[in-house]
Amino acid sequence: MAQAKRIASFLLVGAVATASLSACGSSNGEGGQPNGSASAPSGSGSTGGKKITLSVQTPYADEANPNLKTLRKLVAEYTAAHPNITFTIDALPTDQQKLKLKTQAASNEIPDITSLNPGAQMKPFVDEDLLAPLDDILDKDGLRDTFKKDLLNNYTFNGHTYGLPEQLDIAYIYYNKDLFKEAGVEVPKTYEELVASAAKFNAKGIVPMTIGEKETWTGSFFLMNILLRESGPGFLKDVLEKKKQFTDPAFVQSINKFKEFVKAKGFEEGAPSVDYATAMNLFLTGKAAMYFSASWDSGSIESSSIKDKVGVFSFPTVDGKGDVGQFMLSPGNSYVVSAASKHMAEAKDFLHFYMTNFPKTMFELKGGVGLAQNVDGDFKAAGYSQAAIDVLGLFKTVTGGDLAFDNTIDPTTTQTHLNAVQNLFVSDTNAEEVAKEHQNDFEINNP
Repeated sequence: MAQAKRIASFLLVGAVATASLSACGSSNGEGGQPNGSASAPSGSGSTGGKKITLSVQTPYADEANPNLKTLRKLVAEYTAAHPNITFTIDALPTDQQKLKLKTQAASNEIPDITSLNPGAQMKPFVDEDLLAPLDDILDKDGLRDTFKKDLLNNYTFNGHTYGLPEQLDIAYIYYNKDLFKEAGVEVPKTYEELVASAAKFNAKGIVPMTIGEKETWTGSFFLMNILLRESGPGFLKDVLEKKKQFTDPAFVQSINKFKEFVKAKGFEEGAPSVDYATAMNLFLTGKAAMYFSASWDSGSIESSSIKDKVGVFSFPTVDGKGDVGQFMLSPGNSYVVSAASKHMAEAKDFLHFYMTNFPKTMFELKGGVGLAQNVDGDFKAAGYSQAAIDVLGLFKTVTGGDLAFDNTIDPTTTQTHLNAVQNLFVSDTNAEEVAKEHQNDFEINNP
């Protein structure tokens, strides 16, 4: 829980600073643009004209996503300065990218640059010496100081940092104000109100909430929000330390509350077969009243036609329990470099260039909310929507929270968890049995 508290503290500090910029106008006199200009690609990774190809794997498959737009833009700028270097970009949905990377790791064929989540997901790769430490590029040109305080600790093992994150996010619910008005629904202050709203939306032919459970982690993220309200922060940490078990009442009750929303037809029909991009599109095209996600999707909302109709609200209380200032916290995907890369110097040089220019480019592409690095700019003056400003307001309310299941618990137990949650969408499985399955697998993998 101490780790989550550290993350919450710099989320709050960063949000206050950003909100001050938004409220008080530009701090640099340049119409809300971040200070400074894009750094030119360096020559330290030069191959002396020898033609090489760098492989990059990214968990962003939607071409409208600001992260993928930023990657393509900065790759183009870098290759213009290094005509001897070409790139192959493997853009995949998150779950597909994770699965493919596991297969590549088994044969030590990891791309030169790929993406990994921190904590429990990154540790096995570090333990197997599959990743190159990135301390050298962090210590070049002050790059380390651009990241929010203590954030890199989540990507650091044995004194070395192996991943450079793009995002630092919180989970919440987007909603379409017009559809709420049409169905006569107020913003839910309790989970019970959220469940009850499903009937009103369905009666109007409106999808209550879209989640895209084909990716599996989305349902888990929703369930963990319920658990955070039922138990307060630190439940998974207590399980790791053998102070609690998955069979404890809070976890069992959380599963039952999750099932209530499924039974109320709160999610889109056939959610386990709906991928993330399709789920988001249901909301962006005005077919769904709510979209459960996080601040990483703020950029996609900004580029949509409904941005001025969108509001946000934090996950409500459950059974009268919980602090709405507690959020699921997500130190997000990070770019890593393969320890087996044949072009180590070039890969690191590009990654340094990329992360140096990432915040400014994302800000310009309306993806500047929820970044892992500091963003110096006036969001309101730069034309960000009220929804984005509201998200920045949510960041100001963060008092603490928890990390996601897959960032905390070992990968094998995590897979059991993801499968079990996905099954809840299609089967009325007994909550106690689901909890026992979790605990049994955890004990096998954590003797």
